[in-house]
Amino acid sequence: MAKDAGHEAEGRSETVTGIIDVTRANMLGATILPGWDPALLPEGAELPALWHWAAFHPTAPMGGLGSDGHIRIGSGFMPDLGLPRRMWAGGSLEFHRPLHVGEPLTRHSRIVSVDQKEGRTGPIALVTVAHHIEGAHGTAIEEINDIVYLEIPDSFRPPAPIAAPETPEFDETVAMGPVRLFRYSAATFNGHRIHFDRPYATEVEHYPGLVVHGPLQATFLIDAATRYHGRAPDRLRYRGVHPMFDTHDLRIIGTRDGAGKMRLCTAAPAGHQGMQATAEWME
Repeated sequence: MAKDAGHEAEGRSETVTGIIDVTRANMLGATILPGWDPALLPEGAELPALWHWAAFHPTAPMGGLGSDGHIRIGSGFMPDLGLPRRMWAGGSLEFHRPLHVGEPLTRHSRIVSVDQKEGRTGPIALVTVAHHIEGAHGTAIEEINDIVYLEIPDSFRPPAPIAAPETPEFDETVAMGPVRLFRYSAATFNGHRIHFDRPYATEVEHYPGLVVHGPLQATFLIDAATRYHGRAPDRLRYRGVHPMFDTHDLRIIGTRDGAGKMRLCTAAPAGHQGMQATAEWME
């Protein structure tokens, strides 16, 4: 691994601007929410939680992309660690105030740490990035994002499955499929081919299907938490524990854990968890 690149990247920062306008809000609503009505989010309306992930589109030209469809590793903000597979591993967010349709946004990002080591299946690197998102009235979200870099294996070797809860408070099912994944990729301007290019996902990265986006799973989880609690949480922690694929539907599971806390996870119909999350309300 390129350890020098990792050490040099720590402390690196960038600032970008973005927006969720009415058109982008409708793209997200039509992709995520059942029975979507464009009249629900006019200019100035409050945005659902985590939709800010579609606000900051990468602007690299086609020549600046790698073979996986991402910005070429090492050419942008993130370092080149000599590992070609990247995964959105997890993170945490603290919500200080809601964002709104059409509100100009600014994201200040800083690489907090780069942890490189030998894992169970080979070299692994964990890059932790802190984001500070500001809107028209100051700080709106403080966020930590963990991104994992790995070698591409010669075959799919899934992590050990973690069983889904047997008696959750709610257990919903969301239909997956290539069209939903493509639409979310389009709304977020995410060119990562594992989400929409089946030959690439199965033949190059050796997944058994198209990979369901980590951010999309987290968005389904926080949407369910918001509906069942009555308002969006003040904090969210999440981490991926098993990749999920378009070849099966996605279960959205949750249980209240005392006052002001809810345990959440996505799961496959077979029963193993995909993403775990905890939502908290400071009441």
